[in-house]
Amino acid sequence: MATTQGDPWADGETGLPDELNFRKDTQDFSLVLGGPLFQLLRKARLAGNHTELLPRRLLTLALGAWLPLLLLTLPAGDSARLSFFRDVEVHVRFLIALPVLIAAELPVHLRMRPIVSRFVDWRIVLPRDFLRFHRAIRSAVTLRNSIPLEVGLWLLVYTVGLWLWQNRVAITVPTWYAMPGGRWQLTPAGYWYVFISIPVLQFILLRWYVRFFIWFRFLWHVSKIDLNLIPTHPDRAAGLAFLGKSVYAFGPILFAQGTMLAGLVASRIIYRGESLQAFKLQIGGFIAFFVVAILGPLLMFTPRLADVRRKGLAEYGQLAQQYVERFDNRWLRGDATPSEELLGAADIQSLADLGNSYALVREMRSIPFGLEDISRLAAVTAAPFLPLLLTVWSPEELIMRIIQVVF
Repeated sequence: MATTQGDPWADGETGLPDELNFRKDTQDFSLVLGGPLFQLLRKARLAGNHTELLPRRLLTLALGAWLPLLLLTLPAGDSARLSFFRDVEVHVRFLIALPVLIAAELPVHLRMRPIVSRFVDWRIVLPRDFLRFHRAIRSAVTLRNSIPLEVGLWLLVYTVGLWLWQNRVAITVPTWYAMPGGRWQLTPAGYWYVFISIPVLQFILLRWYVRFFIWFRFLWHVSKIDLNLIPTHPDRAAGLAFLGKSVYAFGPILFAQGTMLAGLVASRIIYRGESLQAFKLQIGGFIAFFVVAILGPLLMFTPRLADVRRKGLAEYGQLAQQYVERFDNRWLRGDATPSEELLGAADIQSLADLGNSYALVREMRSIPFGLEDISRLAAVTAAPFLPLLLTVWSPEELIMRIIQVVF
């Protein structure tokens, strides 16, 4: 049988995946090491073959978005405009959120990369399904490297993004980036802000959304494989609880999103006199939305987990019935010889072990995450809003309230 050109998986004899190449492919998988922008950053000496040069990349992109705004506003001074230095939202966006979004590539790469290998190393994907698993990986990599996809993101930023900015609240007072009288009465700093800084931030954020999609699309393909799930696995999720932990890697992106909203709320509180309480529903809905957006797709494994639990209860129930019947006949119906002692007998330990196994199956979850995973993601998303509590309470009052909650 002829092998497929360029495919290291096809075995010339059997057509089955070569395990050595398969394991290399799983170990090399990455959500961030690819795509046109990644290749462009490599040519510009802002990225290496892996996650090197992160400080250089951070300084170049973050300062490239923020520093020109500062330099272009200096000649004009404050005059009657809203000062650039007092624009909390802008500083939060480009000095906190944007660097976090860029730096997030490192934890996502380091934490997500071994997750793919774990499916193989833990024998969740068996050798008979290596080819299907390989195809899922290749499909994800192809989408990650798609040139039309990233070009489409730029087009989206410079069409829908500019349209949304144009339809913001009307500018009624002079600001550092625009003057009253029309949406495009921009200052020199305003042109950089609208056509460079904001699009860069929006593109990087949308790029992360695409990576979320690629990751969950990959998991969806994996969920269609006949996975080797064990109902008695101590993680209470048949061996898939690591998926709930893996999304911690996306914590920095949620933090950056929370930071951007916190900057907007802070600006409203400081310059419009609004209260933090007026935003509690929006903040709560924001946190809930992103926690659901990150953990919700993992529910694709729920039908499989529910089926494993149902079968496990039936199988272990049958095994338990057979064992306890023999135990009952031996120790309670007079089959045991007079010389045998129940205390310390192996039958007692086996009965206890069987009961523990059945309890594990009964306690097994049909979702690959727990309350701990939900609370951690919610905490990361909510963290940027904590400084805003100082607009409601003094630092002393805030500390006392935190102590009361903790203790």
